[in-house]
Amino acid sequence: MKNALNVKNADDCRFDLVSLGEVMIRLDPGETRIRTARQFNVWEGGGEYNVARGLRRCFGMRTALVSAFADNEIGRLAEDLILQGGVDMSFVKWMPYDGLGRTIRNGLNFTERGFGIRGAVGCPDRGLTAASQLKPGDIDWEHLFGKLGVRWFHTGGIYAALSDTTPDVVIEAVQCARKHGTIVSYDLNYRPSLWKGIGGHAKAQEVNREIAKSVDVMIGNEEDFTACLGLHVEGVDENLANIDVEKFKQMIERAVTEFPNFQATGTTLREVHSATSNDWSAVAWCGGEFYESQAFPKLEILDRVGGGDSFASGLIYGFLTTGDPDKAVNYGAAHGALAMTTPGDTTMVTVQEVEKVMAGGGARVVR
Repeated sequence: MKNALNVKNADDCRFDLVSLGEVMIRLDPGETRIRTARQFNVWEGGGEYNVARGLRRCFGMRTALVSAFADNEIGRLAEDLILQGGVDMSFVKWMPYDGLGRTIRNGLNFTERGFGIRGAVGCPDRGLTAASQLKPGDIDWEHLFGKLGVRWFHTGGIYAALSDTTPDVVIEAVQCARKHGTIVSYDLNYRPSLWKGIGGHAKAQEVNREIAKSVDVMIGNEEDFTACLGLHVEGVDENLANIDVEKFKQMIERAVTEFPNFQATGTTLREVHSATSNDWSAVAWCGGEFYESQAFPKLEILDRVGGGDSFASGLIYGFLTTGDPDKAVNYGAAHGALAMTTPGDTTMVTVQEVEKVMAGGGARVVR
């Protein structure tokens, strides 16, 4: 199937993709643990930003970030790291720092990778961040989508969960994007800890179901669809193990019936054998048909954080460049698999490496 989504012509737009989200400084203790670390490696990362970074750095697309930073040394560190990845920062708002972080700050995320039977652990320190304080009216979406032109807009449930105002910012953005014919994708990315202080699970469903009405491409795993949209996969236990793909497909069919605006969905399927060995694949729905990616059984993982975001960027790249759902889901699955073989939230691979894996290429040394 070609041209599955009605994506704007690249020549008519300044950007291929713009992403709305928070960017944090990730502090990685490497081979040790957060509680015993004496030094940390520094990365930038954020669920929505990682997609823009992957599309720019791996796939060569024109991407930009909408966010906000407190104007201090941590914010400028994030700026430097983002610019190294080539993501446009013209739409980032810089907010005055109060000197202490009492009213505004930049977020930190301490993340250890896990190994074997010890799972990955995250310890975020992100209260009062500048990005979480954005409110409706702060961003000129009409200028961005109407005048400059954007082919694809991406955001997600992590940003929507940051404060009482961020859901309204997301709704304002997605409605404006759709008005101007920009494809909207949304990664549900359910995080119970983020919703806990602003209404919990009930609030998560209320917000995400409202946002879902303006989404063209919905992305999420089985837990996300259940927690955020109230759609259940039959036969899945609390550990999300032994997922029946056919039952999952039935749930997606219910989702697209309930939200007829969905033009496509994308989902990663992960079974965790250990922190360093997962079965990995993906499935997409588009135009009434399902498309399954190649499978990566017992995939060896160095750092799983960002795998889902790299899936999303590959999926979007496939739709933008080929319009073929089968190619899109395979770009997503291969890119996500490769991203989990390197440290940090963001991709370190090339489109040529992604396409080599898609074609069945192995891990023999390249000389």
